Amino acid sequence: MTGQAELLGRVLARAKDEDRAALVGYLPAGFPTVDGSIAACTALLAGGCDIVEVGLPHSDPVLDGPVIQTADDIALRGGVRIADVMRTVRETHAATGAPVLCMTYWNPVDRYGPERFAAELAAAGGAGCILPDLPVEESEAWRKAAEQHSLATVFVVAPSSRDERLAKITAAGSGFVYAASLMGVTGTRASVGREAEELVRRTRATTDLPVCVGLGVSNADQAAEVASFADGVIVGSAFVKRLLDHSGDPAGGLAAVRELAGELAEGVRRRG
Repeated sequence: MTGQAELLGRVLARAKDEDRAALVGYLPAGFPTVDGSIAACTALLAGGCDIVEVGLPHSDPVLDGPVIQTADDIALRGGVRIADVMRTVRETHAATGAPVLCMTYWNPVDRYGPERFAAELAAAGGAGCILPDLPVEESEAWRKAAEQHSLATVFVVAPSSRDERLAKITAAGSGFVYAASLMGVTGTRASVGREAEELVRRTRATTDLPVCVGLGVSNADQAAEVASFADGVIVGSAFVKRLLDHSGDPAGGLAAVRELAGELAEGVRRRG
């Protein structure tokens, strides 16, 4: 696979060569504003993240916890559109040179048109798409469009996934595998738990793709714990919460995001 998906692979491989996990940050487009989200994504990468996921806000974010739901609601009330998501991807990648993925539910992509969405994401410099609610069995149209435009297709696996199911999901995906550390919705947690380590072990038995763990990581110690067994550590709600905590103070929010990225970057290098 060429293009920005290749860049994603190189960044993940470089982290492995440095004997550490990659740090992947998530923020929704349009939150707190479109310009604000671009600045926040850029700050997140400047602070120490290797990769960023730009969320496409959705009116029914069934897999997201209250923090991200709140941010999505603010973005939607602000009038965010798919064009704004593409602009966020484009300007973040242009400013940093880092791999930028789009994380989205399937419905907006399906309504927009998979081919059109893939073409615009690739033109914006996107590295791929994370599609948490798209069943592999229904993914052919998307995967065909993604492959045509050299985009990675990242699927999500969960602790409830049986081994045969894991093999089917990982065979269809590219870029990396997103391992949800526990059952439930996104959000910060006191402990990431051992379920995640077992899921990574089982997933790796089915694929050579890097396995990145998300859901629940919010501080350097948790990042270090996950980095001890995963290829990447994904953090979303903790970054969003920093921006929510600085509502009305854009500069303070950006500084807080950059600071947290630095702490987490130190954590993934510490490895437990």
